[in-house]
Amino acid sequence: MKFEKIHNKGQARIFKNQYLEYLTKTHPLVIWGLYLPIIGLLLYYSATSLGLGVVPVVLSFLGGMFFWTLFEYTIHRYAFHYVAESERATRFVYIIHGNHHEYPRDKERLFMPPVPSLLISTTLFVLFYLAFLAAGATVYVFSFFPGFVLGYLIYGTMHYAIHAWNPPFKWMKGLWRNHHLHHYKNEHLGFGVSSTLWDHVFGTMFDLKKEKEDKEKVKELMFARSEPTKQLQEH
Repeated sequence: MKFEKIHNKGQARIFKNQYLEYLTKTHPLVIWGLYLPIIGLLLYYSATSLGLGVVPVVLSFLGGMFFWTLFEYTIHRYAFHYVAESERATRFVYIIHGNHHEYPRDKERLFMPPVPSLLISTTLFVLFYLAFLAAGATVYVFSFFPGFVLGYLIYGTMHYAIHAWNPPFKWMKGLWRNHHLHHYKNEHLGFGVSSTLWDHVFGTMFDLKKEKEDKEKVKELMFARSEPTKQLQEH
């Protein structure tokens, strides 16, 4: 996804229809409010109705969180950065991720909006259920999936923070730099957002020691002037 200019202010217009356009935006608190009750209910169901002990619930929950990091890396690298050849596929990739690379600081599109988020999470739950069913361990999906979802919430919050704020702690600066380099230098590296683990494993990690930090560019990213909203024609 190459653009003539990356806009640090403004917002892409994805759909002409104002109602469809509204459905492409959200706020982190909306998504947290949507999924926290689901996480709580599934964990409660695991511990009471399914009779799982504390240790199995905690281990499967942590397993779900860990699996999220691999899922995050894989979906970002191979789906969000899919090299489309047809016009329709190019349009689809732009809707799900390309607009974010053109307008990386658009705070209303740093989380997956509620409607597509629920559709995707429901589909993933069914797939996980079938996988656990095949393994004869169906009961664990109800504590694994909440961990997976919490991993997503942490990822989304980290993604929002990276584009909206300076790193709150010095030890987090590497995450910020890794993702900003992904946006502003090389989109074929630095696919991890909440964790750089899989970038290290699969050799797509930036060598942060060799990447010179341009302090003036950092200031520009944080204090750039507003730019007009881009109008994207609907195909």
